[in-house]
Amino acid sequence: MRCRRRALLAVAVCLLLGLWWSLRVSTFGLRLPPSLPTVRCAVGANVSAWFAARYDAAVGPLLTGPAHELSPDVVRWWLTLQGPPGVVPLQDVMQKLFAVLPAPNGSAWVPSQCRTCAVVGNSGRLKGSRHGLQIDAHHWVLRMNRAKTAGFEVDVGTRTTHHFMYPESAMNLWPGVHLVLIPFKPLDLKWVTSAFSTGELTHTYTRVKQFIKADRNKVLILSPAFLKYIHENWTERHGRYPSTGFTALLFALHACQQVSVFGFGADSKGNWHHYWEENRWSGAFRRTRVHDADVEFSLIQRLADEGRILFYQ
Repeated sequence: MRCRRRALLAVAVCLLLGLWWSLRVSTFGLRLPPSLPTVRCAVGANVSAWFAARYDAAVGPLLTGPAHELSPDVVRWWLTLQGPPGVVPLQDVMQKLFAVLPAPNGSAWVPSQCRTCAVVGNSGRLKGSRHGLQIDAHHWVLRMNRAKTAGFEVDVGTRTTHHFMYPESAMNLWPGVHLVLIPFKPLDLKWVTSAFSTGELTHTYTRVKQFIKADRNKVLILSPAFLKYIHENWTERHGRYPSTGFTALLFALHACQQVSVFGFGADSKGNWHHYWEENRWSGAFRRTRVHDADVEFSLIQRLADEGRILFYQ
């Protein structure tokens, strides 16, 4: 009789644990491993004058429809980012884009009561960090460009919910991951349309992927107005336009209640390189004239000092 009671108790415990575990599902249905530490939303920080002067909740990160949603000043700025403006039929470009890819579902964008996001940069400082479990514990895990996880799981984690890229840095994604396109030029919109349909566009200023493997129902396009907002309000026109990493961080600030930042800045020896590469291009990020790495890093530090983000160094 005692053995039977123990067996029934064990079964009940297993059922309760199974029910509890089935509820540990992220926003997009990705289950978190049981060994992950708990990440809770931080208590909202006081809004400083510095933050209030820069953050504008009214600026939506996503491109959602026709070209007329972009103001003339946004279009003028956007068209000059990577070359002479020329004449671009934006209405036609966007009409073809949203004929191939569905416009984002507004219900998926409504901020949750508590959404935690990990923004994972590609800095060599992630090597040896052992942040993998902490990264994977967040609801959303944002990665960018050619970020790799295979072979680096202990330091960078395994999960990805949003992958930020542009045509020249594009890579195939696992099913269920959001491809977040940062369009630095109208040709980028043409590329993503082509990459999910005809494959006719194979070159921008270099060779790009003809087709891309990703979930077309989860593609998100950042709005040029959002890029201009970051350029003017945050980096204050330092550099030609914001980097992919800093753009992903601002996206997280607008979408998440807690933002944790990993893998930004130089490594412990002051070198700037990707965590999956040997240190062959030390200082390459800092030398570029397109982005101002020092200004962006100082902004990340200021956001951390003010309690707006958690910055893991």
